[in-house]
Amino acid sequence: MAMTNHERVGKALDLLKAGVAPFADREFKEVYKERAAAEATTLLANDRLNGKKPMAQWDVAALLKLMGDSWRSVFSRTLGHAERSLVSELREHRNTWAHQGTFSSDDTYRVLDSASRLLTAVSAPEAGELEKMKLELLRLRFDEQVRSEKRKSAGTAIESPAASNLTAWRDVVMPHKDVASGRYQQAEFAADLWQVHLGEGSDEYRNPAEFFRRTYLTDSLKQLLAGAIERLAGTGGDPVVQLQTNFGGGKTHSMLALYHLFSGISPSELPGIDALLWAKEGEYLGAGELVVNSIDADGTKDGYEITLTRMIADAVGIPVIASGGAGKPEHLYQVLTEGHADAALVASIVHYGEYTCRQLKQYLDGRGIKIRMSY
Repeated sequence: MAMTNHERVGKALDLLKAGVAPFADREFKEVYKERAAAEATTLLANDRLNGKKPMAQWDVAALLKLMGDSWRSVFSRTLGHAERSLVSELREHRNTWAHQGTFSSDDTYRVLDSASRLLTAVSAPEAGELEKMKLELLRLRFDEQVRSEKRKSAGTAIESPAASNLTAWRDVVMPHKDVASGRYQQAEFAADLWQVHLGEGSDEYRNPAEFFRRTYLTDSLKQLLAGAIERLAGTGGDPVVQLQTNFGGGKTHSMLALYHLFSGISPSELPGIDALLWAKEGEYLGAGELVVNSIDADGTKDGYEITLTRMIADAVGIPVIASGGAGKPEHLYQVLTEGHADAALVASIVHYGEYTCRQLKQYLDGRGIKIRMSY
């Protein structure tokens, strides 16, 4: 599913939160010492959700409010007027995003650029990811402009046949007689959340295991499920989520996924979900990084499990190391780019002398992957 501008802004705000939180926490402690937590909580007196958490777990709205309200006393020591303007601007963008406001491509690029500038000012590594998002957005805009120009050219070069010569659709495709007569059950053609709650409808919607077995977990759906887990655990997640799909029934399907995820069934019975929940649990308990290994790929030398690695990497905020399946240098490049892994583990191809660590590093360096070349 293509990412919408609203989703791009949401991802930018997540990166902004991850990059600004350590900086804000450090600056507050530098000024207020042991009173830092109390002073910060005072500024969020009306925010029950964030006020009870350490600053590192605050959402982006609370962090930007903190920076704006305590600028003179804390943040003006290290940041200038330009950064103060960025904070004010980003607060407005965040409010627009939270209230389901629309973002044009120009608006979205402005958000990405402003967030990147603020993260760069505080030396946050997340600025690099935002720069990639900016380039991707520019590429999409250019591609759309090219397609638009091609459509205009095709429209002027080709004379369209008269509409009156077209045969009516009902004379070409005849609906099934049960559909034409109205003798069919709606549950056979569309999901109904209330019917599922009553235990009715077809098994593919009603049965959680069968539902997830048949459902392809897109990146957006995985982010939705991960955000819901964080929200219910009190560790983050957005209180309001915009659902926009390119086909009918997508929003209902997303609601069913949430319903089944929290229906009480063991996650181990839900295909594709168990690993995601374990990853979020590990992050919540304080894991500094995760090593993701698939028994299906391990030892095959056919490549890493890309789908699983990307699902977990996109759902957590800590580094993910891909493991199991490397057979050639291209596999490392694939999991670091398509799989969104932060690092890749290799074993057999080095142990048996097929490649040296330096050869693998040189290959990745030649493909534009930043890597230490110490050995």
